[in-house]
Amino acid sequence: MRTFPRSLLRCLKSPVAVGYLAVVVWVGTDVALTSSLDGNMAGVWLFFLTAPTSFLFVALPGSLPWAGVVIGALVQAAALGAAYHWVRARRARRTASA
Repeated sequence: MRTFPRSLLRCLKSPVAVGYLAVVVWVGTDVALTSSLDGNMAGVWLFFLTAPTSFLFVALPGSLPWAGVVIGALVQAAALGAAYHWVRARRARRTASA
């Protein structure tokens, strides 16, 4: 039986989770490096990419909504990684029984 931290790390290391986190970092870098306010929607995309978890932090004061983006990205990546491993295990069981 795996412990929770090891299971979480396993989920975060899956290819799907790593790809998702790469997209979030890419959009976050765009937000951080773009200083113009000419209608850049990258900041909004960060909240949509990490929804629904990040939406729980939107109404908080100061820079706390950005903490919601980080937490939301980790929660979504873990969920995607868990789904990836579940699908792989299900396919392996189906192949082994055939």
